[in-house]
Amino acid sequence: FQVKSENKKTIWNTEEVPEGSEFDDTWDPREKPEYEISFKQHVGTEDVFFGMTGKDPSTACCEDIVIKIKLPETKYSDITLDIQDKVLDLRTPKKKLLLHLPYPVNSKEGRARFLSEEEILEVTLRVSRKFDFINFS
Repeated sequence: FQVKSENKKTIWNTEEVPEGSEFDDTWDPREKPEYEISFKQHVGTEDVFFGMTGKDPSTACCEDIVIKIKLPETKYSDITLDIQDKVLDLRTPKKKLLLHLPYPVNSKEGRARFLSEEEILEVTLRVSRKFDFINFS
């Protein structure tokens, strides 16, 4: 098995390097914040009462990923957030989080809000799925 490459001196292909590895810095002394990942789906009466759409409570039927990150003693202006299709990169002066997401997301249509009273950053990302018999909208 041989892989053709543009440059003969390269030791791996770009497909072999995982997305987001350019953000990973093992020598960064900042601590990793606590976070929670949950999934959200939009259901209507046809789903709840009649089961017409075939949706179930599994993550395969969810449309959004909601990530809640605890950032104590942090101001909104100190947060740097970068979202790629499979990676969330969060940086503050005291905390750093590089999170490989469980599903590919649409990085252009996400939204984030900082709940200052609870000191939590809530990031909602739309999951990018191929259309199938469950995810058809």
